[in-house]
Amino acid sequence: MTEPTATHADRETLGFQTEVRQLLQLMIHSLYSNREIFLRELISNASDACDKLRFEALHNEALFEDDFELRIRIDYDPAARTLSITDNGVGMSRDEVITNLGTIAKSGTREFFSQLTGDQQKDAHLIGQFGVGFYSSFIVADKVTVHTRRAGEKSDQGVLWESDGGGEFAIEMAEKPARGTVITLHLREGQEDLLSGFKLRSIIRKYSDHIVQPILMPKEEWKDGKQEKGNDEETVNQASALWARSKNDISDEQYNEFYKHVGHDFDDPLAWTHARVEGRQEYTHLLYIPSRAPFDLWDRNARHGIKLYVRRVFIMDDAEQLLPSYLRFVRGVVDSNDLPLNISREILQESKDIEAIRGGCTRKVLGLLEELAESDKEKYAKFWGAFGNVLKEGTGEDSANRDRIAGLLRFASTQTDTADQTVSLAEYAGRMKEGQDKIYYVTAETFNAAKNSPHLEVFRKKGIEVLLLSDRVDEWVVGHVTEFDGKALVSVAKGGLDLGALEDETEKKEREKDATDLGDLVARIKASLGERVKEVRVTHRLTESPACLVSDVHDMSGNLARLLKASGQQGPAMKPILEINPKHPVVLRLKDDDRKFDDWAAVLLDQALLAEGGQLDDPATFVKRINELMLELSGGGSRIILPN
Repeated sequence: MTEPTATHADRETLGFQTEVRQLLQLMIHSLYSNREIFLRELISNASDACDKLRFEALHNEALFEDDFELRIRIDYDPAARTLSITDNGVGMSRDEVITNLGTIAKSGTREFFSQLTGDQQKDAHLIGQFGVGFYSSFIVADKVTVHTRRAGEKSDQGVLWESDGGGEFAIEMAEKPARGTVITLHLREGQEDLLSGFKLRSIIRKYSDHIVQPILMPKEEWKDGKQEKGNDEETVNQASALWARSKNDISDEQYNEFYKHVGHDFDDPLAWTHARVEGRQEYTHLLYIPSRAPFDLWDRNARHGIKLYVRRVFIMDDAEQLLPSYLRFVRGVVDSNDLPLNISREILQESKDIEAIRGGCTRKVLGLLEELAESDKEKYAKFWGAFGNVLKEGTGEDSANRDRIAGLLRFASTQTDTADQTVSLAEYAGRMKEGQDKIYYVTAETFNAAKNSPHLEVFRKKGIEVLLLSDRVDEWVVGHVTEFDGKALVSVAKGGLDLGALEDETEKKEREKDATDLGDLVARIKASLGERVKEVRVTHRLTESPACLVSDVHDMSGNLARLLKASGQQGPAMKPILEINPKHPVVLRLKDDDRKFDDWAAVLLDQALLAEGGQLDDPATFVKRINELMLELSGGGSRIILPN
């Protein structure tokens, strides 16, 4: 391996981004037990560089520079203790080298580092989830040299980058006749086994056999009692698109390794679907469900999608038009036989063929999730923990598949009384009480607020299950999923409560009597509260609390109004309905209290607002009223007891 010719006059030493320095130190120690992944990562990067050149050359064939055969070379030099990975892909300019090798421009970087624990085994999974890429070189090398030139640039625009994995790297211009990139690893002590052709071949066949470009290595022959490199080269991988092979010819291990290539992940996927579709559109898809959420899952500026190929030719990364946004966690490839090679993102948005592919892929992914939910509840629970809130978005985004998505939803419930979201709508419906014809739910900002909501009191008394919804997206869900299997989804905090057959005649007559007996009190409370409430009425929702707030049946829920306000949006002005418990002592006291009636009425309203997670406009006045009423109840006076 010849050393590049550098122009030292423009050599510059720069510092790594702080996060890169942290990542390097953590990775060298945490990932050492799985050190072979460095070669997988570097070959994967080389393959991506070749794919990107092929795509860019669709619009500018001159980028090939009369070298049309894309390939990756692996070579080693036992005497110099070096290992090199060479590709003739798109290469990098000086600015791209600094950006790609000196910084981590990945969303979620801060969160990633905040989750690291110092436990090497646990941190290894996090680091792999974040993506190790080029920096994995330093697991086995104490110095790394990168010599690269971008396709289409002159030979004197080559760039030489060098670092020992410490806090700095050096960069300078260096002559490079051929486009592409050469990465040279100067191996650490104890890494001599990586200077063996047999060892390197076994790693490549284990991790990178699926790579589309041929991976070339020098042939070896037995000479003088040992293996020696020859002058000829041989291809050591299958060099064929894995997704184009028959499913029967692909092992689970090969599927897993291909996922790590396309998903830039460290862990195996949860599940995958692989199929060839024939008909009006012909395409092959290989789609994976990851086992962990990426750090940029909630980044609106990040592109989430799958790789698009046309007749085995790479077209683009992250083709988000191939799946709806609520399935943005899916990774994999789609290879079409019908799309033009020069298709652009703009054309993708308007293509009828893409619409058909998108619909087919969506149905396949939902089918895979249904199968997972049915056959492997443990795996589905893991999926739901990582991606449940994203899938919920589909209830509003995908009306064609809304019923299927609804069947995949999971919720917390009073049946389990834990925050774990394990209850499906089908399970809820299957254990509904005799005579029950509605699915009941309550929404709140936190699980505890939902679990302890006063609106649940009569339901707990009667043993009626209620779904506890505390994720922000849940208001979106119940706004679009209004029924399931013919049963309406009903909020326990909206409208008048009608338990239908779950309420006997005695209870109905007692409720009517209470409404009549407290008619005057209800009118007085309404007059006292004035414009603060829409209505005051007697309730049978409550068994322990004196009062609660409900929204009118067609009004926005109080929880949704608070969420909109917290996000800086102003919802329509609406007043709550105050419902009072006719059996509660505080309510009964109001019948005979004229002197402090207004204070008691205001406290009832404010307490009801606090109980459902709301905020008071005037907390100081509320506290003052409470103190005065406490003094009143204690006899109208107070004694100050001084400490001894």
